Amino acid sequence: MQVRRTRGFIAATGALLGVLALPFFLESTGSAQPPQGGAPPPPPEVAVLEIQTEKITLTTELPGRTSAYLVAEVRPQVSGIIQSRKFTEGSLVEEGEVLYEIEPAPYKAAHDLAVAAQARAEANVPPIELMAERQKDLVPTGAVSHQDYDEVIARLKQAKAEIEYSKAAVESARINLDFTQVKAPITGRIGRSNVTVGALATAHQGPPFATIQQLDPIYVDVTQSTSQLQRLQNRLKSGQLSRDEVTADKVQLVLEDGTVYPSEGKLQFRDVTVDPTTGSVILRVLFPNPDEYLLPGMFVRAVVTEGIKDQAILVPQQAVMRNPRGNPLVMLVTDEHKVEQRMLTLDRTVGDRWLVAEGLTPGERVIVEGLQRIRPGADVTVVPWEAGNVQQPADSSGAPAAPEDAAGAPEKDTSKPVPKAN
Repeated sequence: MQVRRTRGFIAATGALLGVLALPFFLESTGSAQPPQGGAPPPPPEVAVLEIQTEKITLTTELPGRTSAYLVAEVRPQVSGIIQSRKFTEGSLVEEGEVLYEIEPAPYKAAHDLAVAAQARAEANVPPIELMAERQKDLVPTGAVSHQDYDEVIARLKQAKAEIEYSKAAVESARINLDFTQVKAPITGRIGRSNVTVGALATAHQGPPFATIQQLDPIYVDVTQSTSQLQRLQNRLKSGQLSRDEVTADKVQLVLEDGTVYPSEGKLQFRDVTVDPTTGSVILRVLFPNPDEYLLPGMFVRAVVTEGIKDQAILVPQQAVMRNPRGNPLVMLVTDEHKVEQRMLTLDRTVGDRWLVAEGLTPGERVIVEGLQRIRPGADVTVVPWEAGNVQQPADSSGAPAAPEDAAGAPEKDTSKPVPKAN
């Protein structure tokens, strides 16, 4: 009996609590009167750029390496012991400057011997000439036979030939004596010496004594793929690009650290042979190098002029997005202030802009800022876009929207936090 009373009391208490909590439940579930709705938000504001054509000069960067204008390997022309070295390694040497001296005594003796042989040959000529003169007058009288006279004339010619032979021997000996002084064949910067004093030099040996390189001016050999070359030739042939004869052969140089070389170079020639291993050809460019800042073997990038495009269409990179397949697209504003999506075909980047090959025409308006709050077909409010103004239009909450990059992803915040005051 007591248990039934307790159960009844608990049931009555639960019912009372349910009745008391009902208003709060109804209020929380929205049974109360909803507030009156406000006016719809205005169309989002976007910054647009009206497409205009421009005249630009197209260039391309090609990798390459520097090489000396002239290279000469110093080798001996005669054999012998090296007596002295006359230069400082790494210094600038002039053409004809003596670099090494080879023991000259054997070659001086050979030269003296040749000079003596020449003197002997010259001494044999006068007696034979006198004999020929005397016999010439006696031949008509029959005192001297024609045969004897002919033999004297032959002896005279042979004696004169001996003189010429001796002169040649003297000149050869003199040349060999001069070769004992190994001289610089060109003017340039000489490298390290591969031989020392006391070493044996062999005429025309394989390893050079040293190497001289002329560095002013200097060559830059860059590689260009055959596909790039053919595409360029097709564009020039079809009229898409034109050539300026004044600037066509001018080339700029970008060094390994990204700095631009102060002097312009000139394109010398394009090789006619394709490297089968790389599928590329060599372009040779000549650069002034008065301070010898460029050294042989340096890796550089040459900015070569391709041509001039008179009707180029350029859009800022931040206006170009990518669809899930990676294809580029932009958002346009129609005359009815509605958003339209347009697929593009891009050529290359020119500074901070894209060069558009297909997809846009002059007069169309491309959305540059405010892309993150629009969709195709939506109504928008248009304001002109100014280059360098990176502030985004405010969203409906009054806070500026996050900027997007060309791929549509938010940019990273690179600003530094402000330190708190103590």
